[in-house]
Amino acid sequence: MKIIRSKSFTGERAWAALDIANMNGITTRLHWTDQPYKWHINDGQEVFVVLDGQVQMRYREEGVEREALLEVGDIFYASVGTEHVAHPVGPARILVIETEGSV
Repeated sequence: MKIIRSKSFTGERAWAALDIANMNGITTRLHWTDQPYKWHINDGQEVFVVLDGQVQMRYREEGVEREALLEVGDIFYASVGTEHVAHPVGPARILVIETEGSV
C-alpha cells in the first residue's frame, strides 16, 4: 500500500521519475520536470495526466504539427504511432502510464 503526495515530489533533474507500479509490463510513473522532453513515438499506447502545472503538448497528425495546452486534470492519450513532445510551462508533475521500457 502506498500514498503518494504528488505535489511534494521534486526531481533532481528534468523528467525525474518515481516508479509507482508495474502491472504486467505496464508502468505507472510520476514525473517532475521543468524542461521539454524530446519528440518521440512510444512502443505502445501512453496515458499522460497533468497533476500539477501546465504542459504544452505538441503532436503530429498526418504530418501536421498541432498543440494543446494541458492543465491540471487534463489527460493526453497517445495511440500507437503518435509522435509527440511535452513542453512544461514552468515546473510540472505528470503521471505517465505506458508499456515498460517505452521511450
